[in-house]
Amino acid sequence: MHLSPDEMIFWRHGFLKLNATIVFTWALMFALTAGSILVTRKLSTDLTRSRWQNLLEILVTGIVKQIEDIGLGDPKRYLGFLGTLFLFVAAANLCTIIPGYEPPTSSLSTTAALALCVFVAVPLFGIENQGIGGYLKSYAEPTVIMLPFNIISEISRTLALAVRLFGNMMSGAMIVGILLTITPFVFPIVMTALGLLTGMVQAYIFTVLAAVYIAAATRTQEPILEIAPRT
Repeated sequence: MHLSPDEMIFWRHGFLKLNATIVFTWALMFALTAGSILVTRKLSTDLTRSRWQNLLEILVTGIVKQIEDIGLGDPKRYLGFLGTLFLFVAAANLCTIIPGYEPPTSSLSTTAALALCVFVAVPLFGIENQGIGGYLKSYAEPTVIMLPFNIISEISRTLALAVRLFGNMMSGAMIVGILLTITPFVFPIVMTALGLLTGMVQAYIFTVLAAVYIAAATRTQEPILEIAPRT
């Protein structure tokens, strides 16, 4: 039983090695890219549409609506980044039904890379929306005393984002492995079905947390209205 795809080594030469995390991550990226090209190459604007286009439009509309509900104005600006995060994590978790497949999201290196993408994207969106001065000023709010605490919070939530997804996916793989040893026919099927549901929930939570962090970085300070004294 492998707790992490990092333990599955396909090729090694000196300190260089090719493990399952790298192989399955690139396979997923290739499959998602090829699938996107195939689905979008003949998009229709009339009422006659393919099933794949209908599925894609439902998915995109749902993600846009969720981004809007979180409070991000002009959600299409963030659709490319947040939608890619959701599709990658969801596809990585759903492919666990394929025999021999190990989800890259059960490797800390993959979840850390995803969290680093969020860590870099948050200030970029914040600077784009508020300007570099306004974004840096937000670290000293409500008072300048909070500056170190806000910086620590920025780093710690990135670590929490990576460890949280890694822990949930690794624990699921561990439980399935233990039950496979005890009862090899009944529990693995049930746990695999439950794992698919858990994987989708984890993809949703990861994307929503990233959207919340971006919303916090892109918020603009409302001007304080002065109440005119009554005469």
